[in-house]
Amino acid sequence: MVVLKGVPALLSPELLYALARMGHGDEIVLADVNFPTSSICKCGPEELRADGLGIPPLLEAVLQLLPLDTYVESPAAVMELVPSDRKRGLQTPVWGTYQSILSGAGCGGDGSLRKPHPQEGGAGPGCALDHRAQRRSWMPEPDHRALAPPPA
Repeated sequence: MVVLKGVPALLSPELLYALARMGHGDEIVLADVNFPTSSICKCGPEELRADGLGIPPLLEAVLQLLPLDTYVESPAAVMELVPSDRKRGLQTPVWGTYQSILSGAGCGGDGSLRKPHPQEGGAGPGCALDHRAQRRSWMPEPDHRALAPPPA
């Protein structure tokens, strides 16, 4: 693969193409292996694999190319833990990592990463990014892309 100047080498041609096609209202989900990517993508969203890569380096690379909303309260969101993990008090330090990456990319202060309300469901410490979007939905819709590493 030819490496383009200024484009992070860990971004695959498929992901670059997906990012280039994104427009107003589109979202991309960077998910860990616990996110039900395959079953969600049966309903229309496109699944792009990033085998062997973690979410933090992917987030850093994507933010080098993809402008996020500056006029919404939180241009990125994370999912809540499953109820049993919440009940155990499981900590998610990776959320602080995501916030640092977002802040370092100029995506706002502490409010740039929306943390779930305690009543919201979901699973796993993934991250969803708005691209000039006016809505934020954690579940991808037909024009959204889901990017996930391989199952463990």
